[in-house]
Amino acid sequence: MATTTPLTSSDQRRKPPPIPSGTLWWVVCSAAALGLAACSSLGPHRVWGTAAALGYLAAALLAVRRRSPRAAGAVAVTGAVLLPLLWLLAVDRAQLEVRVVARSAGLLLAEGTPYLQRPLVPEDFNPYLPGMAVFGLPEAVAGTGPVTDPRLWMGAAFLGAFALALPAGSRSAPLRWIAACPLVALPLAVGGVDLPVAGLMCLGLALAGGGRAGAAGLALGVAAALKWTAWPAIPVALALLAVASRSADRGEGRRPAERAARRCGLVALLTAAALVLPAALRDPAAFRAHVVDFPLGLTDAVSSAASPLPGHLLATHVPGGRTLALLLLGVSALLLALSLLLRPPETPADAAARLALGLLLAIAFMPASRFGYLVHPLVLAVWAAVGETPGRPWLLRVRKQVSR
Repeated sequence: MATTTPLTSSDQRRKPPPIPSGTLWWVVCSAAALGLAACSSLGPHRVWGTAAALGYLAAALLAVRRRSPRAAGAVAVTGAVLLPLLWLLAVDRAQLEVRVVARSAGLLLAEGTPYLQRPLVPEDFNPYLPGMAVFGLPEAVAGTGPVTDPRLWMGAAFLGAFALALPAGSRSAPLRWIAACPLVALPLAVGGVDLPVAGLMCLGLALAGGGRAGAAGLALGVAAALKWTAWPAIPVALALLAVASRSADRGEGRRPAERAARRCGLVALLTAAALVLPAALRDPAAFRAHVVDFPLGLTDAVSSAASPLPGHLLATHVPGGRTLALLLLGVSALLLALSLLLRPPETPADAAARLALGLLLAIAFMPASRFGYLVHPLVLAVWAAVGETPGRPWLLRVRKQVSR
């Protein structure tokens, strides 16, 4: 027989694992930023690398002097996010994806679709799902300016969703650390479409762990309308919601977890469909060219996502390598699906770790990929570590007792 008991007070007060915040960490961050400034050919990246290297170095000096981790983290965020962001906004410089999002919003308002009908060069393509155009609407409506810049709204969406996904009362330190981490600070300053997707995935898993199936489906549905990378989070959340029905005793008025999983999935699919289908049906050929063919490398224009990860190396240097990379991508997805069926996650932290691993494999084997995509597994892993112990008894611990 199986019974469920709430988490004990000691479980709820258990401190999350420490996150790196000492001198060595900030020195490593400074070296990474300086290396990017020296090696990158992109102007916004060089600006970020220079400012961030100084900010991280100042944080390291504060850590050496035994100042509080809060002060060092605040200095790091100032140097790695705020200063380069303000400078780049002042001179109107950003990563290409920021301009793509802004253009897609203008097209959406004017033509009902965020996609150019006849894209020719890589800059013409918009590989994001229609929901991403929402972040460009302020600029499309009010004109270009520092306040309407899409990267501000993408960064705000990420930080807001990630904060809501964290346990109440212990949000400031993880927020400070994740914002200062180079892999997150760079897109916060120069523009990053992956950040709001990662934040919404964490929020969706947190809501699913709290049994709020409808709200979880809404958050995951919005994420799924932004980028394809959010879609694997839906089956992971469903497995998390459904696992209770396999563990609880059916004879003791168990919570209808199976119905909760179905409700979450239905809300997620309806939300994503409502945000994606109108633009997709407006011009199906353009939709396919932009969000399917271009990311998979099936167009004449070559994506700028060409970091030397296994999938790109196979597609570039091995005969038939693109097919092999796509095959490995499919095998990774199948293995993730099997793991959800055979050993579904029991806690939101388990679900986030499973999703992070799946996305890491997908990023590794995609023919067109870049190191910046690693922000997805990073954010999920950090959230899994610091959000494992909720501030209130959302989760139930299942204790299996063998009846004689």
